[in-house]
Amino acid sequence: MQPDAMPGDGVRKARRADVKTIARMLALAFDDDPLTTWMFPDPRTRHLRLPRMFQALLGEALPLDEVYTTESLRGAAIWNPPGTFPLGWQGNARMGWTMARLLRHRLVDRAEGLLYFDRHHPKEPHWYLQMLGTEPEWQGKGIASSLLSPILERCDQSGHRVYLEASKEKNIPFYARHGFVVTEEMQVPKGPTVWAMWRDPR
Repeated sequence: MQPDAMPGDGVRKARRADVKTIARMLALAFDDDPLTTWMFPDPRTRHLRLPRMFQALLGEALPLDEVYTTESLRGAAIWNPPGTFPLGWQGNARMGWTMARLLRHRLVDRAEGLLYFDRHHPKEPHWYLQMLGTEPEWQGKGIASSLLSPILERCDQSGHRVYLEASKEKNIPFYARHGFVVTEEMQVPKGPTVWAMWRDPR
């Protein structure tokens, strides 16, 4: 029987000093994800560019103080509180510059798909689970569930809904166990299918 997590591997908020390690961990966790392989189809360069992308995402998210990790840094959840996604023009400009450097000649072909998420993001107040990832060899051992708990419990108390986009169909049952329901199948322009999921407070 597999343990739920490492002994003493509690959940805590991420700090600036954790960014590079978490970014490398998320790059491994998302190496085979349909969205990241669509953005970076060449496996020889994907492992170099994904950590830089996640460092940029973490740089935008950390000031919101809702990025969670574990003491071992084997998993992370990037949350946006109500009203903080899509990013403002400054955040969008910074991320746009980063993606332009990483995508290079693919930028024009991928731009419509990347903008799709901002344009189709729900308008009603909600918490947004932007990213949830676990180091591959530690997946299935309870780390992801632990990382969800602080915000899901808070939303149950405050009455807030929670939204996410599942980019892997096989992850839908995991989110369903935590109360999420698929509400829409979304086709990213020139890209993969993702599943919009909502969770009502319990």
